[in-house]
Amino acid sequence: MPSTIWGGSISFGLVSVPVKLTPATRSKDVSFNQLEAESGARIRLRRVSEQTGEEVPMDQIVKGYEISKGRYVVVEKDELDAIAPKATRNIEIEDFVDLDEIDPIYFVSPYYVLPDKSAAKPYRLLLEAMQELRKVAIGRVVMRGKEHLVAIRPMGDLLCVETMRYADEVIPIEEVGGAPEADLSEKELAMARQLVESLAEGFDADKYENEYREQLMGLIEAKAAGEEVVAEPEAEEPAKVLDLMAALEASLQRSGNAGALPDTAPAAKKTAKKSTAKKAPAKKTAVKKAAPAKKKRSA
Repeated sequence: MPSTIWGGSISFGLVSVPVKLTPATRSKDVSFNQLEAESGARIRLRRVSEQTGEEVPMDQIVKGYEISKGRYVVVEKDELDAIAPKATRNIEIEDFVDLDEIDPIYFVSPYYVLPDKSAAKPYRLLLEAMQELRKVAIGRVVMRGKEHLVAIRPMGDLLCVETMRYADEVIPIEEVGGAPEADLSEKELAMARQLVESLAEGFDADKYENEYREQLMGLIEAKAAGEEVVAEPEAEEPAKVLDLMAALEASLQRSGNAGALPDTAPAAKKTAKKSTAKKAPAKKTAVKKAAPAKKKRSA
């Protein structure tokens, strides 16, 4: 069982629920160590002064914030301690909101909330009330010397705490620019909707696997067992010119949902018919050419 990273209480009104937090996720990223090629010895990083080139002991290292190129403000440990958030053992619920009102971009890390044995009743009371009302609690918690904004939400038969980003940590869409404008016909929209609906189904997390990690671990295990591993080079796919209507039609045919499309306005119909009539031969030729080429490469 994962270790407890925080213990305290969740408070709403005058009700206090003793709980502890445990990580809800685990990283399975494959990490490598740096080794010297000839000897296989581990490479270690050292803290070296840019001025002298010599290693600096930890007790001679201070924290500095760069205010301009090469200019720093040094902040001492006691100064940081003086303004550090006061450690508390309590998550005070400030608001209850609808989950749909919180964009997932605000969520950072999830933790399961486990009740103390003596807190079964108030814990269950909070959990079931939130499930029935479909609400999420917003509060704050201090963990490892840092204050976090958190959302507490029902997750199955448990509560889950999600640490959150503050509003000023999320880059507004206006800063990066929205999607460019484009003229879309009614037929294109209808086909796109039909394609989306044909691929729609319930979310099942077990369906999606990290194929790269599995291949990487297979390679590592094979090399550890003394096998010589040779990767077969992949043939480069020729660049394709995108024909939006042809791509939509081909996608619908592949999904087995190329049914009748909703009627469009007369003017739009004529335009669509003309464009598909012109593009249809090109689409058929492209499909015929692509199929044998694919077989050749795999042969």
